[in-house]
Amino acid sequence: MVMGSFWTWALFIGFVLMMLILDMVVFHRRAHTVSVKEATWWTAFWVGLALAFNALLYFWQGSDAALKFFTGYIIEESLSVDNLFVFVLIFGTFRVPAELQHRVLFWGIIGAQVMRGIFIGVGTALINSFHWIIYVFGAFLIFTGVKMAFQKESGLHPEDNPVVHFFQRFVPMTRSYEGTKFVTRVNGRLMATPLMLVLVIVETSDVIFAVDSIPAIFAITTDPFLVFTSNVFAILGLRSLYFVLAHVVEKFHYLKAALAIILTFVGVKMVIAGYFEIPVLASLAVIASVLTLAIIASAIRNRRMERANVGRPSGLSS
Repeated sequence: MVMGSFWTWALFIGFVLMMLILDMVVFHRRAHTVSVKEATWWTAFWVGLALAFNALLYFWQGSDAALKFFTGYIIEESLSVDNLFVFVLIFGTFRVPAELQHRVLFWGIIGAQVMRGIFIGVGTALINSFHWIIYVFGAFLIFTGVKMAFQKESGLHPEDNPVVHFFQRFVPMTRSYEGTKFVTRVNGRLMATPLMLVLVIVETSDVIFAVDSIPAIFAITTDPFLVFTSNVFAILGLRSLYFVLAHVVEKFHYLKAALAIILTFVGVKMVIAGYFEIPVLASLAVIASVLTLAIIASAIRNRRMERANVGRPSGLSS
């Protein structure tokens, strides 16, 4: 395929690197607190860029490739939103200043792209060599979806991450943040800053999420170029989306349930693929419908709770 050629990969990766360099060197050269307005514009930009690439695929490779990319992008974007809950917890737990959060996410996303590229390469090689592995991926997604559906909202504790204990024991680290520096010198001694610790935790968290998201997109297509590009575009927009939704992400009460249904659905799609093929368009319709219903149900719930709080006497607590 033309999509699998060396120059196709080189051009796409080169374009992504160019956009990241412009982002860091030109648009976010100075660390600052990202406002909701700025983040909204950037989110629209990254989504628009993904849609433009989707249109390019349509005219270049046809409707089938474009539909698979778009469906994969929707899956990856929706599953990536789950990362936002973790980012909020990590930044809150380690009291990361607002002006430094974009820097952490920038380098975190670069690392995520590299790791997911490796995961995609390994996954593609496994599927090509052992086709039955697709059923293992499917069963794993079903298990993950069911587990997510019944998992209690006990909350995560980033401070209990093994990486934290490793840093505290083996890595010399300053007690306070040193601006945007990940490492610094104190009395001639090279030391990590808490910002480096936060970055490593963000990276390890993404690896955990990638274990779910990469097999999920293989239910739509096993073309490594489509899998990789849909992942990249979803991750690129995740930084700005975080700053848009960071303060309201907890209001998406039914998002976890929606993601559980989506993971279970794509898992079932993979398991039954040898007996019954669910069309990509039908998969897109199911995923979009589940996400839409989750958003609407969350909005209705939030409105009812607001009305209940307004009607509750001030002397009573919930």
